[in-house]
Amino acid sequence: MSETTVPATPAASTSADPSHSRVLRGRGARIPLGALQIVLGLFYAFASALPKLIAHPSAAESFDKLGWGSTGMYLIGSLELAGGVALLIPLLSSVAAVALSALMVGAFIVNVTVLHGPYVATPLILILPLALIAWARRSHNADLVRLVRRRA
Repeated sequence: MSETTVPATPAASTSADPSHSRVLRGRGARIPLGALQIVLGLFYAFASALPKLIAHPSAAESFDKLGWGSTGMYLIGSLELAGGVALLIPLLSSVAAVALSALMVGAFIVNVTVLHGPYVATPLILILPLALIAWARRSHNADLVRLVRRRA
């Protein structure tokens, strides 16, 4: 059975074949998911992290309002850049999606409690595709653990 076909009978779909989940997630699902990772990676690297890392006035103003100053701005920008780049690395994509989701939970809380800005929903909207990536690429976590243990 090729990677792009789905078993025709219900009995075949309940088999204990470990490749079955890969059959359902064939090329038709991998390509859009990869495209989503690229778009989100570029978004976090350029649209979100870059203004913070170059100290754009709008980013600096927001962090001054928070009382975090330039240190907080550079820290958050660095985390977003690292997460955006890690989304593009297959072995790190699931972990990066989880880490960026946690960062977005923090961004949501700050937006609601301190900034009261018009973009309160943006972090929540970004969590949805990040959760999809984290779930779909979860098999990479075992590979990452094996690599870390081998190097330790």
